[in-house]
Amino acid sequence: MSTPYEIEMDLRWSDQDAQGHVNNAKIVTLAEEARIRFHAFLKSQRQDSGEGGSIVVARQEIDYHAETRYAPAITLQVSVVRIGTKSYTLRQQGIQDGRPVFTVDSILVWLDGSSASRALTEAERAELEAWSLPEGES
Repeated sequence: MSTPYEIEMDLRWSDQDAQGHVNNAKIVTLAEEARIRFHAFLKSQRQDSGEGGSIVVARQEIDYHAETRYAPAITLQVSVVRIGTKSYTLRQQGIQDGRPVFTVDSILVWLDGSSASRALTEAERAELEAWSLPEGES
């Protein structure tokens, strides 16, 4: 799919620093909220819950492209950039005034009931592939 999952999120007064920028630590929180909403959306679309377990962040990388200013809202776009055997990478990109202001790539791993990593099911892979960026866009 070439269109990312989009979420408009309200910024809070406490998200900004003394200069009116969204604090860099708050970017992590915005990315987390976007991931949670994306996974909740997927779960609401799913007929079968698969193998279950939980999802954890194994690695996270942030690129800051421009100032993220305190404003009423920001759009976060979520897409899948890689699907492995036991992990996948989500890209959460903040868009403000029509331009990217930050990009967060998060590597996520499914854990089974004993907290060991487990392979993605075919249903989970198909679900993630539906939100994958086209070749060459990652």
